[in-house]
This record gives sequence, C-alpha cells and structure tokens, in this order.
Amino acid sequence: MTASAGRGRDAFAEIMTMPAPSSNTPAADHLLDFVFADVWQRPHLSRRDRRFVTLACVADADAEQPLRDHVYGALNSGDLTIVEIQESVLHFAVYAGWPKASRFNMVVDEQWHRIHTERGLPVPAPEPLLPLSTPSDPEQRLTTGEQSFRDINCLPYAPLRDNPYQGAGILNFVFGEMWLRPGLGMRERRLITVACVAFQDAPLPILSHVYAALRSRDLSFDEMDELTLHFAAHYGWPKASHLQGVVAEQKQRVSAEWAGEAGSGS
Repeated sequence: MTASAGRGRDAFAEIMTMPAPSSNTPAADHLLDFVFADVWQRPHLSRRDRRFVTLACVADADAEQPLRDHVYGALNSGDLTIVEIQESVLHFAVYAGWPKASRFNMVVDEQWHRIHTERGLPVPAPEPLLPLSTPSDPEQRLTTGEQSFRDINCLPYAPLRDNPYQGAGILNFVFGEMWLRPGLGMRERRLITVACVAFQDAPLPILSHVYAALRSRDLSFDEMDELTLHFAAHYGWPKASHLQGVVAEQKQRVSAEWAGEAGSGS
C-alpha cells in the first residue's frame, strides 16, 4: 500500500466512521486518495461544513449506499445533531423536491436507529415541533416572508402575492418560516441551498443564491470556491463547471458593489 493510499483509508475511516472499502479499481482508489485524503482535508470549509454540501449531493443523486453512509458518518461522528440533519432534510425538500427528501428522511431515521442499536442505547424521543418561532397570523407571516426574502436574497424587493406559488409558497413558507427556523444557522442553509441550485438546471436560482451567499458575507469568496470543488467531487465536474462560472461572475458583481459602496461612503 502506498503512503497516499494509506492516508486515504485513514481519512475515510475518520470521516465516515467505518472501515474504508477495498480499493481495487481506479474509481475506488481515487475516492480514497483524492476525495477523502485531499478534498475533505482542504482549508476554508470545516468538516462540518462539508457534511451539508455532501448530504445534499448524495440525497439528490439517488445513490442509496452513499446516502446511508454519509448520513451515518455525519451523525455517528457527532458533526451534525439529529435536529440539524432533520432540518437539513426540510431545507433540501424545498430546493430539491419533496419526493427525494422523503427518501432522505427515511434514511436519517434508519441510520439514527442503527447508531443507537450499535451503542446499545434507546432512541431518544424526538424534539417537539411546536411552537413555531414565526408568526401564525396569516398577514404577519406574509409580511415576515417579504422582509425575510429581501434580507436573505440581499434585494430591495420581494415577490408579489398574486399567485399561490409566490404567496403561499415563497413568502408564506419558504421565507416566512423555513429560512427562519432555529434548527440551522444562515451559513448552513446557504451551503445546502447553493449545492441544491447547482445540481438543478434552473438558470435564475443559481445566480441569485450564489450572489446572496457572497453579498451577505455568509460565505467568503474562498469558501465558495472550496464549496465548488467539494460539490464537484460529490456530484460531478460538468455541473461544478457551471457553478464555478456563476461564482466567478457573482464575485465580480459583488466586488463592484462593495467598491461602489466604499466609494460613496455608504
């Protein structure tokens, strides 16, 4: 075994909290030597940060065993709590779809039970879902959603309430509740969202969410570049190439806006 292969196997075991697989093919070799020994060890994103990006990728990819393994590793390592990963499932549902999130949620339950069985412990009672921290009054909730949309997207406007998609969906739920829920911070939600919009083929969400993550400073330029590399390793280079192009464009846009604000003293 080469030194590189040894590092890869050790890194896999530490990250995934299970023994590394046999490396007898080029794909398996480079999974260990590049993805785990190199990408997961790089600076700018923590191992916990990388969990959120990875989980979104494997949940969308319809890869059963990688999804099970990464959910298990995230929980068994203690990098993510059960509340954080369950909240990640809800956030993923909005940006990648409820059918895929349903499977993701089933795997989370399955692996949570597995971990407690392995440890000889009872599964704890779930955290209470109510009360919500967001308003229950319909008008207040829509108003909250409008302000949240502006704040999160770094825009001076919000969508009109003139159809169910924008009113009941975007304003009432997505920005009136989900982005404001306490289970995850804004940074974690940015990581999940950017990964999700990167594997979709919708042209506007990837522009708006990369822009907002950078403009808000929730993710730095270096962190966004690192997210792109991590995304490439877990979802594929063609989609990551498009993401990298969008990131480059939005860096220029944000830099120009910051320079303009500095020049005007605002």
